[in-house]
Amino acid sequence: MPKVGYSAGKFLKSLKEKSAQWWYFLAHPHVLPDHNRAERNLRLAVTKRKVCGGSRSMAGLDNAAALLTVIQTCKAQGRYVFDFFCQALIDPSSLSLIPILT
Repeated sequence: MPKVGYSAGKFLKSLKEKSAQWWYFLAHPHVLPDHNRAERNLRLAVTKRKVCGGSRSMAGLDNAAALLTVIQTCKAQGRYVFDFFCQALIDPSSLSLIPILT
């Protein structure tokens, strides 16, 4: 029982110390209160990894992660992935995945 009390106290102390982080979204409306979007974006990568059996090297892992990042970013920005890759082959210096804020 003492361990449970100690763990609970530690948890409460952590909540108090990090309360500004936990409730950050209240002061900043552009920040969502959940991480569902991140989980949905990762779902494609996890499914692909399970289907293909993973990567056999760190370089393969890095390449797969980079490709999936481009795909998910294009989708999030409403861009056509195929068009992005075609443009990358024609003129890679003209591409950017960083959105233009207006």
